[in-house]
Formats: sequence, structure tokens, C-alpha cells
Amino acid sequence: MDALAELTAEQGYEATKISDIVKRAGVARKTLYDNFEGKEEVFLAAFDAARDEVLRRVEEGADADEGAEAEERDWQERVEGGLAAFLAYVAEQPTLARMCMIEALQATPATARRYEDADKTFVELARQVLPKGERVPDTIAESLVGGVAWIVRRQIDRGEAERAEDLLPELTEFMLAPYLDASMPE
Repeated sequence: MDALAELTAEQGYEATKISDIVKRAGVARKTLYDNFEGKEEVFLAAFDAARDEVLRRVEEGADADEGAEAEERDWQERVEGGLAAFLAYVAEQPTLARMCMIEALQATPATARRYEDADKTFVELARQVLPKGERVPDTIAESLVGGVAWIVRRQIDRGEAERAEDLLPELTEFMLAPYLDASMPE
């Protein structure tokens, strides 16, 4: 899975061949096919593992569980903690981040669906952390998660994934602004 992530980051999903994967991974072709049906299945397994890890880190960073610690932190700290965890993952795992956030959208219909499903998961997590309010549209969590993803994809596409954490102040302000503006008197 690491070999596929590296290769797709270097040359794209379409150009990556099974022979490239087994050579980079140092395994026999038979070993790959004993574990996976093909390149797409390897991609999806790598995507799922990365998604699960980043989701775990974001939840941990936001204390998004229903425990007492989550109640002690205000929503703004939780948003910043979740964003910090996400950006740290992107900086630490630039090849996986590229595979999941850029290549997944264009590799195959199944990988694009997997990306969309992951996006929905992060939107639901944002809804758990962001305050409820009558003065912000119902679609705001989708807009904010989509905006963060777009900005991070641009950072990755520029070859600057390792500097993703530099985006924390800007993205925190982006996530908080609609709610802080909505709390101001009219």
C-alpha cells in the first residue's frame, strides 16, 4: 500500500502499473494478487487505512467524543485541535495525503466515491463540534469542510504538503468566522 501511495504521488494513478508496485514494494506479483484483486483494491485499502488514521487523529485532536474532556473545551479550541491534527497528518504523510486528496478524485469511480464518503464523514464530525445556530445555513459544515479540503489540496498540488501546518491560523479563522459573525448582534 505504501508503494502504491508513493508511485501515485510520483507519477499518478493511471501511469502506475502492477509491475511498478511489486518492484517498489519488493514483493512477488503472486503475493500482491494473493492479497488484492488488483491496483484499485490496493488503492482502496491504502485510502481506507489513511482515512481511518486521520479520522482518529482529528477526533482525538478535537476531543470530539462525548467524554468530559470534550465538554471542558470550547468549540473553538476543538475546531483548532481537529484542524491541527489533520494538517499534522498531511505534513507527516505527504504521499498518502496526495493519494487520498488528489489522486482519489480522478483515479477511478470507486476511488472518487470513497473520497466522497470520507468527505461526508468529516462533515458529520464538523457538525458535532461546530455550534448549532439559526443564523448560519444548514450547509455551512459542508462548505467549511470542502473549503479546507480545497485549500489543502492546493498546498499538496504545489508540492508543499510538508508545510501544511502553516495553514492552521488561516484555516482556523476560516472555520470559525461564520459562527463568530453569526453571534454578533444585528
